[in-house]
Amino acid sequence: MSRQLPWLQGERVQALEQALSKRILVIDGAMGTMIQSHHLEEGDYRGQRFAEGFDSSHAHGAGCGHDLKGNNDLLLLTRPDIIANVHNAYLEAGADLIETNTFNATSISQADYHLQHIVYELNREGARIARACCDAFSAKTPDQPRFVIGVLGPTSRTASISPDVNDPGFRNTGFDELRVAYGEAVEGLIDGGADTIMVETIFDTLNAKAALYAIEEVFERRGGRLPIMISGTITDRSGRTLSGQTAEAFHASLAHSRPLSFGLNCALGASDLREHVETLARVSHSFVSAHPNAGLPNAFGEYDETPEEMAATLREFATAGLLNLVGGCCGTTPAHIKAIAEAVRGLPPRILPAFSQEQAA
Repeated sequence: MSRQLPWLQGERVQALEQALSKRILVIDGAMGTMIQSHHLEEGDYRGQRFAEGFDSSHAHGAGCGHDLKGNNDLLLLTRPDIIANVHNAYLEAGADLIETNTFNATSISQADYHLQHIVYELNREGARIARACCDAFSAKTPDQPRFVIGVLGPTSRTASISPDVNDPGFRNTGFDELRVAYGEAVEGLIDGGADTIMVETIFDTLNAKAALYAIEEVFERRGGRLPIMISGTITDRSGRTLSGQTAEAFHASLAHSRPLSFGLNCALGASDLREHVETLARVSHSFVSAHPNAGLPNAFGEYDETPEEMAATLREFATAGLLNLVGGCCGTTPAHIKAIAEAVRGLPPRILPAFSQEQAA
């Protein structure tokens, strides 16, 4: 079994585990929110490489002759300075872990832009840029090492639910297609220097199972592994994922992968997420994470919860003994992360069940 394989980043994994045993670690905040603040245009997304309507560096001039604006992952290649600046802003705010800008860097999601051929490159560059930023800050604060989370987003499709209400048996993707797409992304994340792999914003557990299977396949091929992090999303106040599971059922479906952490992000603000994080803290033998939105979106799709309000709510999570990792999702900024980091500083992390620690030994 690949879980018996050695760590690919042994020293950094050890440092991460030591940090988690001592304090609550802080994950960064929203990437999309920060990118939107730059008011980028089509030319920013295209850069020189895609300026003529095709990929000038590709041997076959792969076509992408339509709008690329909004493909935030592509900025890793065309405006890496913006992505690095966002990472640095969150590191300056006190983040311990930086998520790669690879949320949509799978062939399934990049097919919307006809850019499937750059998926490996996107993931490698996403991890490489984040790695450089984290290493620079780790050198400044050796007592606070920084870590790279290689992000696998949920893709733009769901394997469990039909997108056609008139044909409930139809699926626009399947397990094997997802497995192949995720495997390609994982290869790039590892080569770029990620410390962990996070399957994030999971709304469909079958998608996540495909991702976890792909991750294990890559580990087997490489003869080594990285820690895995799992973060699902409760899509509304019904308390269920889009594919219909409660937080406890979601955990039961994926706990077999023995992740480093199990948590929730996105969709809900911190106050609405609390009961579901409490459930995970009760049942999980892994570290528990939460990086919620800055409240619920208003009529304009914006997020109104201030850094102070969000930090106060998440501090209560921490004082209740629910958290090992905490951060922000949609609508959060470096100001939110700074306030959250200050709010949980000095508070003890959630204690893992003793038998879980014995199993991990």
